[in-house]
Amino acid sequence: MNAAQIIANGLAGAGCRHAFGMPGGEVLALLDALRVAGIEFTLVKHENAGGYMAEGSWHATGAPGILLATIGPGVSIAVNAVANAYQEQVPLIVLTGCISHAMAEQFTHQVIDHAALFSPVTKATLRVDQGTAALTVDKALSIALSDPPGPVLLELPDEYLDAAHWQEPDRAPAAPKLAEAGNWAEGSKSLQQAREMLREARKPVVLAGLGAIHHAAGSAILELAEKHQVPVVTTYKAKGILPEDHPMALGGHGLSPLSDKTILPLLAQSDCVILAGYDPIEMRSDWIDPWQPENAIEIMHATNEHGMHGAAVRFVGDVAQALSALGAPDGPVWPDGEPAVAKAELENAFAIPNHWGQHQLFATLNSALPDGTITTVDTGAHRILLNQIWRCERPNTLLQSAAFCSMGVAMPLAIGYKRAAPDTPVLAVVGDAGFDMVAGDLATLRDLHLPLVIVVPIDNSLALIEKKQTAMQLNTYGVQFAGSDIPAIARAYGGIGEVIHSSDELRSALAKAWGRNTFTVLACPIDKSAYNGAF
Repeated sequence: MNAAQIIANGLAGAGCRHAFGMPGGEVLALLDALRVAGIEFTLVKHENAGGYMAEGSWHATGAPGILLATIGPGVSIAVNAVANAYQEQVPLIVLTGCISHAMAEQFTHQVIDHAALFSPVTKATLRVDQGTAALTVDKALSIALSDPPGPVLLELPDEYLDAAHWQEPDRAPAAPKLAEAGNWAEGSKSLQQAREMLREARKPVVLAGLGAIHHAAGSAILELAEKHQVPVVTTYKAKGILPEDHPMALGGHGLSPLSDKTILPLLAQSDCVILAGYDPIEMRSDWIDPWQPENAIEIMHATNEHGMHGAAVRFVGDVAQALSALGAPDGPVWPDGEPAVAKAELENAFAIPNHWGQHQLFATLNSALPDGTITTVDTGAHRILLNQIWRCERPNTLLQSAAFCSMGVAMPLAIGYKRAAPDTPVLAVVGDAGFDMVAGDLATLRDLHLPLVIVVPIDNSLALIEKKQTAMQLNTYGVQFAGSDIPAIARAYGGIGEVIHSSDELRSALAKAWGRNTFTVLACPIDKSAYNGAF
C-alpha cells in the first residue's frame, strides 16, 4: 500500500467515516484513499467551513474530524477553523500535501511553510517520511485525542504517493493517551486535604467546564447536586452537564455582565469551590480571581497555564473519578438558601417579555424544538443572550465557539453534525452578519439535500461591537450595514426562505420545516436596542 492508503486506513480504524474539504492536485491521492477506506468526503465551498463541518461530525460521532485541504492557499484558508479547534479542544486531523524538501529548494509556486503557519494553533505538525506513514497517523490520532483534545496537521509529501510496495504494516491506530492520574490517589495528602475541605464546607459550589464533558462527569456532579444540595454553575460549553431544569442547576455563565452580578458574589462567598474540568478560556476578564484561592479544589482534565485564579489543591486526571473520590459535605449546606435566591434572581433578570424580540425568539425556539434537537449558535450579542435563556437537558446539545469566539461557525457546525447524524434534527442560530459571511455554505446544504433549519435574528448591525462602542462612549462607526434579503438568498440556493414576526409564526414555520428535504431559513427582524441591559 502507498502512504495515502495507509493514512486513510489508520483514520478509518479510529472510527472516522466523514471528511470535509476542497481538493487540489497535491491531495488527490489522499482523497481517493479516503474513498476506498470508507470515509465519505463532502465537498465544501470554503476550507474554513470544512474545518467547522469536521468539528460538527466529531460532536455527532465521537471520532476525530477530518479536514482535507490542498497545499498553500487551500490549507492556509483553514487557519481560523484550526485555531478554533485548538482553543475549543476539538480533535481535528488536518490532511494536506507538500512538496519534497529537495524540490522546495528551487520550486516556489504555492509553497509556504505549513508547519510554521500552523504551529501556534495545533498540538503538533507532523510530516510523513518514507516508511513512517503508519507510525505518523497513529501519532496524529494519539495526540489529537489526548487531553486536552486538539488539532494536528499531517502533511504527506508528493514523493511518497507512488511508493506502492512499502514493507509497512497497515496497523490499527494506537490508543489515545490518557491524562496522568494526578495526586488524588487514595491515601495521598492532597486528596485528604480536599476531602477535609469539602467535608467541612457549608457553602460548597461546583463550577464545571469542558473537561467535565470530556470525562463524562455528569453522574458524579448529579450525585453531589441531588444528594447533598450542592449548586452547579457551568461554562457555556458545559451547559447541560446537569439538566438545567434541576433545582441545583444555576446555568451557564462567563460572558454576561448581568448574570455575573448574581453568580460572582455567590462564588466569592463560597467556602469550597470545586472546579470540575473548568478552563477559564471561556470567561471574561471579570472572572479573574473570583474566589479565595484557599477555598478552591481544582480538578483539571489537563494542565493549563493561566493567571486567572488560584486553588488550594490541584489535581490532573479523570474528572469524574476525582469528583467521586472527594466525598461529600458533612452536614447541611447553604443554610440561608443563597443558591435558590440566585436562581430566582437569574430567572427574573432574563424573564421573557410579552412582546416579540430576542427574548421571545430564543425562548420559543427552545420550547418548540423536537426532542433530541442539536442547536448551534454563532458568535455575537445574540449568542450571549441565548445562552442565558436556553435550557439544556443534556450536554453537547448547544454547540458554539466559546473560547475562540469565532464568527461564521454555526452553519458549518450544523451541516457537519447533520451530515454525520442525518436522523437528528439540527438547528443553527446565526446573526445576520454571520449569515452574510458564510452564505456560500447554503450551496453545500443544497447539494446534500439536508433538512436543516437556520434562524437568523436580523438587526443590520454588529450589535455586540456597537454595544461596546456605546459603553466606551465612542461614536457608532463601522458596525452597521444595509442588510441582505436573506429569504431571497435562501431561495436562490434552493431552500425555503421566510420572514418571521411573532412566536406563533415561528412555531408554525418550524413545524413545517422539519418535514422538508431541503433547508429552511427563517429571518427574524428584531430591535437591536433590546440588547441594552439585556445581558
